[in-house]
Amino acid sequence: MHDRAQQLLQTRIPFVRATVVRAQQPTSAHPGDEAILLSDGTIEGFIGGECAQSSVRKAALGALQANQSVLLRVLPDGDVHFPDAPGACVVVNPCLSGGALEIFLVPQVPAPLVRICGDTPIAEALAQVCAVLGYEVTRSAGEPAGATAVVIASHGGPEAEMIRAALDADVGYIGLVASRVRGAAVLEGLHLTAAERARVHTPVGLPIGARTAAEIAVSIAAELIAAIRVDAAAPHPAEVGAAEDHHRCH
Repeated sequence: MHDRAQQLLQTRIPFVRATVVRAQQPTSAHPGDEAILLSDGTIEGFIGGECAQSSVRKAALGALQANQSVLLRVLPDGDVHFPDAPGACVVVNPCLSGGALEIFLVPQVPAPLVRICGDTPIAEALAQVCAVLGYEVTRSAGEPAGATAVVIASHGGPEAEMIRAALDADVGYIGLVASRVRGAAVLEGLHLTAAERARVHTPVGLPIGARTAAEIAVSIAAELIAAIRVDAAAPHPAEVGAAEDHHRCH
């Protein structure tokens, strides 16, 4: 599992590491069993039979979306005398034929990747602020695929082309450092759809009265944080519809 986890981390693929910490017979899993769960529901490793896997898969996807660790207790229907674990998320799975499991789910989500285009003082200051936030920063106007956000702070050059490339690469947040008038002129020639226009922020940054390059960088970073933590935090309908399991967290 260690080598596979390192491979996923290096390629910036999010996953959940699942470890069985307690098991009550009869179960096919044992304490110490491990698995890696990918965002598409794939399970690599072993943390129990198919009934347990269905509950673990749903909980893992939730943990991955929230980026929070979860201690999952998978119980069969009926009264199960399994010592309580404060803070655990309890799932009653009627599919289980007996036994109970506690599985610790730890999401491994790569840090946001921010591509900053330009060699201006604002670009330099933004790179420093993003580094303090723990974001991964790349200073290149090249291929934006895989980037969480692209901020164009070049004050000229092929800005429209860079915006178009970021849109085509499905980057969720695109910021253009420009005045309201110049930003509108750059976007006008792109013929953006409403959905595309919503992903392009210009003037970029929250309106905090920023004047210096460092202050502007802070305003951009604040808007980035909102886009990453708030806008992206809304659950997708497919992830909300939990299955037939009954669960509670306490």
